[in-house]
Amino acid sequence: MEQLFKPPELPTVKSISKMGPLARREYRNGMLFITPWIFGFLAFTLIPIIATLAFSFLNLKITGGEALKFVGFDNYATMLKDTALWNVRPNSTPGAMWITVRFGLIALPVGILLPMGIALLMNNKYLKGQNFFRSMFYMPFIVPFVASIFVWSGVLNSENGWLNMALLNMGVPKASLPGWANDINWVYPAYVLFGIWGIGNAMLTMLAGLQAVPTELYDAARVDGAGAIATFLNITFPMISPIVFFNLVLSVVGLFQYFLVPLAFNQGTGAPGGATMFFNLYLYKQFFVFQNMSYGSTLAWVLFLFILVVTVALFWSARYWVYYAGGDSR
Repeated sequence: MEQLFKPPELPTVKSISKMGPLARREYRNGMLFITPWIFGFLAFTLIPIIATLAFSFLNLKITGGEALKFVGFDNYATMLKDTALWNVRPNSTPGAMWITVRFGLIALPVGILLPMGIALLMNNKYLKGQNFFRSMFYMPFIVPFVASIFVWSGVLNSENGWLNMALLNMGVPKASLPGWANDINWVYPAYVLFGIWGIGNAMLTMLAGLQAVPTELYDAARVDGAGAIATFLNITFPMISPIVFFNLVLSVVGLFQYFLVPLAFNQGTGAPGGATMFFNLYLYKQFFVFQNMSYGSTLAWVLFLFILVVTVALFWSARYWVYYAGGDSR
């Protein structure tokens, strides 16, 4: 079959020399317009990436006063033995990686299933005021993130927060009120509650996927006598599975980069009881508090590798549960 789309080729010195005056001027103007982006990419992305890789093999510590030298894989060996990172022993302060994974086991299902459920409700033809509810669910997503954190720090304040005041008025004894972000048993539910505030974007993408499902499939299922659950499992979910997969990948990447919420809610101290010392927060403290640039760079590369491995595993698993209408399961 004749190739319908031929990807553009990068210009070479030879191809540029063969350009006519008009094409050469357009090429020059195009390069001029993308120069700010190229500069930004080099200065703020590519060069820092290469620098952190180099730092991970050095002993660069701003406050150390030691002579800079090559230490090979010593930083990676230190990282593998760092109990503050890997500790999983009970009755002790958990490691940063285990904290991140443990929180993800709670937050990921909520972050995927709740937007899907709300999207199903928003797509119901019997719902009145659909546009209003869609706007209300999406609106919190456009509120600046840091502003949202300060709003929810007031909502979840253990002493005079709005949520505890409501529970108190409902008859819950004051001694039984949850401590939320200040209680090691309630801090993860508090963070999940805050995460629900920003599910509008995931809800909207899933709603768009639901509205793209051909109605003929539902009509055929109705004729065959399929119930609501069978229709969802055999038609709705397979048809929106690419959207679910998209949100799942973004959620996993965002989980490993979880940072601003524990930094603002608990001032980045890891309180209560070290339960909020997430991997990215631990990395931040190594860089900017302890100013151990080499060890911080090592953690950054380990984080990158973890995200890469998990993302590749998700893409591998997609062939078994993600359905593409065009027949390509990759």
